[in-house]
Amino acid sequence: PPQLPRWKRSRRELLQCLERFLRALVTGEPLSAPPGTGPAGWERFLACCRQQGLLCPEGSHGGAGRNGTPAATAGPLYLLLDDNFYYQSMRYEVYQLARKYSLSFCQLFLECPLECCLQRNRLRSQPVPDQTICLMARKIEMPDLKKNAWERNSLILKSSDCTLEDEYQIISLLATALENPEKQHEENTEEKEVDRAICAASTVHQADRLCRRIISQAMQDAKDKNVPPSEMKSLAEDLNKLKAEFLEGLRRGNHFNPQICVQNQHSDPATSVTSFQHEATNVVNKYILK
Repeated sequence: PPQLPRWKRSRRELLQCLERFLRALVTGEPLSAPPGTGPAGWERFLACCRQQGLLCPEGSHGGAGRNGTPAATAGPLYLLLDDNFYYQSMRYEVYQLARKYSLSFCQLFLECPLECCLQRNRLRSQPVPDQTICLMARKIEMPDLKKNAWERNSLILKSSDCTLEDEYQIISLLATALENPEKQHEENTEEKEVDRAICAASTVHQADRLCRRIISQAMQDAKDKNVPPSEMKSLAEDLNKLKAEFLEGLRRGNHFNPQICVQNQHSDPATSVTSFQHEATNVVNKYILK
């Protein structure tokens, strides 16, 4: 969209071009420009592919027009995206492409000390302001292998200079990724469990508010029915005990289906407290009918 900053538009266009290349790579269909991508950006992408030998030469067997098709390779084809990718969400977009086309995916994160980054930046022919480097250091999000299952094939190098041991680790990372391509419909049980927990907590919280209202109304009804003040305290204790048992049942999933809640984020928790309201009425009636 035009309202996006230029760098965001460029990043989005590049991902769209990359997806077109992956689709042609997997299906064998000719390359075609993605809709909404500027011709200049698409031509730069094609020129880069030709420079790297990723496209068949024009007029060769299998070529199709000036765009051509991905060239056959003798061994595995690695596509290296060299960028800061300082937000996890930026990297996740690339992972989604790999999963969509059942390709391998891995990340190499270079954890370079800030002072070293500043020194190297000053030696560049066109250095960026130091403030930009410092801001990037504060914002950058390292791969979280424990929290994000999709980042499991990640390697974090902490040395300022690449060593022979680092090279071995990189080769091992690539080999592991190749042996374990992403699955299109891999079920992420961890994310589902988190969703269920959030849903359950939300339902219990809303049900607790509704139960409080029911108890308040029940106490008022008991007062209107002339229940003696000496028994109102016992009634309140019985109702609160009933509420505590009911909410504990909700937490354990005895009174609602978390799967339904995950699928329908706007489900009404009022349907879960119908049984509580019925039980609360029975408790109040016992005191009224004494």
